[in-house]
Amino acid sequence: MRADCADCFGLCCVALPFARSADFAVNKAAGQPCSNLQQDFRCGIHAQLRDKSYAGCTVFDCFGAGQKVSQITFGGTDWRQAPKTARSMFEVFPVMRQLHELLWYVTEALDLAPARPVHKDLRRALADIDDLTRGSAEAITQLDVNALRGEVNTLLLRASELARAQVPGRKKNHRGADLIGAKLSGADLRGASLRGALLVAADLSGADLRDADLIGADLRDADLRGADLSGALFLTQAQLNAAKGDAATVLPPALSRPAHW
Repeated sequence: MRADCADCFGLCCVALPFARSADFAVNKAAGQPCSNLQQDFRCGIHAQLRDKSYAGCTVFDCFGAGQKVSQITFGGTDWRQAPKTARSMFEVFPVMRQLHELLWYVTEALDLAPARPVHKDLRRALADIDDLTRGSAEAITQLDVNALRGEVNTLLLRASELARAQVPGRKKNHRGADLIGAKLSGADLRGASLRGALLVAADLSGADLRDADLIGADLRDADLRGADLSGALFLTQAQLNAAKGDAATVLPPALSRPAHW
């Protein structure tokens, strides 16, 4: 569930569209190779993405979907070698990414000891999703991922509730809240629900986010300098990559400090 670009056919650089903005220097349509993609499927400006106005690329994380599509679904044959597979490959990739994101969340939930009452259902969900990722290209593109997400989210929510119940005191509920630009420096958000919260450019410097549920929270340009995110639930690398932090930001052990912090 971690991206391995060496085993991928540059799918995020081809399959996905992007628009000229603060995150991208140019417009690119879905299925059109990025002008920076080299013949070996590596990025020609990887070390300079932010300097070259491609910050959006540094935020993206496929959760390992790229190599699954490249090496498993299409058996290691790339879209340049077999142009007739290109369209199908590019359609499968975004669906596979969502499946791998669900695998990430379910795996994390299974590591939560307080969530043991739902572990059996979570293990079943993990096996089912893994089976789906190994289906044919046609089967994957026909999946109703939204329905699957709804089913899995019920389990993840229960796991979150059980885990956060271990945190003493009353927990704040900011689920789906509009906290864009909010001044939350030093806030006690331990065990809080921030599921789907809009925290764009919010000041969370020095905040206590231990055991807070951050699934789906929008952390673009959020200030996490000095914040404590140890034990934060369902936090992803992509969320960290989109935020701002420093050496004093405390991270869960499974995640890495972004290079641009």
